[in-house]
Amino acid sequence: MSGIYLHIPFCKKACNYCNFHFSTNQQKMEDLVYALTMEIKLQQHYLSDTVETIYFGGGTPSLLKSADISLLLNTIHQYFKVSNDAEITLEANPDDIDPHIVREWKNLGINRLSVGIQSFQESDLQWMGRAHNALQARDCIQQAQEAGITNLSIDLIYGGPTLPHENWKLNLKTAIDLGVPHLSCYALTVEPKTALALKINRRELPEIDTQHQAEQFEMLQSITGEAGYEQYEISNFALPGKRSKHNSSYWSGAHYLGLGPSAHSYNGKSRQWNISNNSLYIQSIKKGEIPFEIEELSTAQQINEYIMTALRTVEGISAERLNIIGQKEIFVPLVAEAQKFIQQGLMECSNEHLRITPAGKFMADGIAAELFRD
Repeated sequence: MSGIYLHIPFCKKACNYCNFHFSTNQQKMEDLVYALTMEIKLQQHYLSDTVETIYFGGGTPSLLKSADISLLLNTIHQYFKVSNDAEITLEANPDDIDPHIVREWKNLGINRLSVGIQSFQESDLQWMGRAHNALQARDCIQQAQEAGITNLSIDLIYGGPTLPHENWKLNLKTAIDLGVPHLSCYALTVEPKTALALKINRRELPEIDTQHQAEQFEMLQSITGEAGYEQYEISNFALPGKRSKHNSSYWSGAHYLGLGPSAHSYNGKSRQWNISNNSLYIQSIKKGEIPFEIEELSTAQQINEYIMTALRTVEGISAERLNIIGQKEIFVPLVAEAQKFIQQGLMECSNEHLRITPAGKFMADGIAAELFRD
């Protein structure tokens, strides 16, 4: 299987924690959509497998006109073989959702929404600089469900200074009570060059409390587990049958094509990424040129990428897959190096799979880094 990601780099306003590539100036929206159709044509030979997932990310893809979404989907179907039951996801902000637009999206082929809720608490939303309010956060979920898109995912952020434990529990309870089948929950991260980082550096805001975050991560695991959600990846929780097929393909090493400014592509042997500049991207595409950089991945890099992504999933590292990538026996010495984590109860090994235990999930990235191969 393979997937296609389209980056829509426009937002109504900037959130203080976000470091994704976007612009609040939407004047180039139509030019960008046209450039995306051109890049689809230029990249028509990048994927050889049937496309099983299409994902509109950003930025804020829900700012697109329905006609633009239709044009992009039709162009993809023109140049790629797309599965009849492909998962087609649109990221949306609560303030862009109403019953009419959801029905339009569904008629265009969108069958899954990923909604940037972040919190159901007004104090959090104001602190983050979000464009929606707490009432819209709740209403948009019910509006989407009533309009016929029930395959929903929402983003929630925990560990911030305006989110006490009781409010975090309320956020999770609200999502569960609303029947949201998929949750993507992320610890608040201070990314360089963001407004949040600047305010912390100026001592206008306190440093992030990692102990506070760890406690809320444990609450997250407990509350979702009791409600029947599977933590199939460190930050992702799904009811049975509701995993994100698109994101799962990333973690399993499937090939994908990224379209638009800053979008990344991967074909198993190399990784490439488009320029993070809307104007230069559009200008280059109009000339028939894709403005990207490329990195050919060594065997060691391929192994380490697999270790990093696989350890974040419930399946963990597969001996068979690891040995195929390395073209020799790698799993046994890797397990030997992991013994210190196994003895601490942070990892486990069974059925030729090496996994992070629930106790080790908050430290998954650090554990993976210690297991990287030279």
